[in-house]
Amino acid sequence: MNLVLIGFRGTGKTCVGQRLAERLGRDFIDADEYLQKKTGKAIQRIFEEGGEELFRRIESEVIAEITQQDDAIIAAGGGAVLREENVARLRHHGFLILLEADADTIHKRLTADQKTESQRPSLTGKPPQEEVRALLAARKPFYDRACDMRINTAVLTVEQVVDKIASYMRPPGDETH
Repeated sequence: MNLVLIGFRGTGKTCVGQRLAERLGRDFIDADEYLQKKTGKAIQRIFEEGGEELFRRIESEVIAEITQQDDAIIAAGGGAVLREENVARLRHHGFLILLEADADTIHKRLTADQKTESQRPSLTGKPPQEEVRALLAARKPFYDRACDMRINTAVLTVEQVVDKIASYMRPPGDETH
């Protein structure tokens, strides 16, 4: 069974996913990175060429491919849950863990991330903090419906989040790390 990390950008899906994969001895797949390698294009470029609709179509193809893997840690794109077909595939092949944080925490993290502006296009045309708030509110019902488990990453370190997930996934009586 795959462990699938879902949530808004800046909630820690990639950092947690990489560390969790190391801890559990599993492969790590970042859906956005996979998409960029598959197309040979940056996400920003895909948006420029065909808008969000083209990106979401390619993202769905990527999810169909990566969910064929078994026992992987998958970091899904922040908007992957917007398409029911994606959620159905991810759920059929995995356990979905929502990593969440408040809008201020996300905005601070995105501002500190050098890749944000060059790789993540604006989806609303609003100033960054307003966009985070608007998109979080719009996506909340999708995240809530999709997740099997949720963890607030605003109050935990990456290691603490990994510990929570790893301990949850451990069979009862297994005290090994």
